[in-house]
Amino acid sequence: MKLAGFLLLLAGWAIVVAAVVLLLPANARVIFVLAGVGVEIIGFTLVIRSNPLVGREKE
Repeated sequence: MKLAGFLLLLAGWAIVVAAVVLLLPANARVIFVLAGVGVEIIGFTLVIRSNPLVGREKE
């Protein structure tokens, strides 16, 4: 899960950069940037959830 989270973080970053560089209309650019940020949030969530918290008891 941790690897998938980091890959999603990279993919989201790539989507945002590609949208800013390749898309000219502002509406399309905003939509793709928001999609990229959404992918980054999903990846960040996976990374956070895959790391155990210190002091937390295993159930």
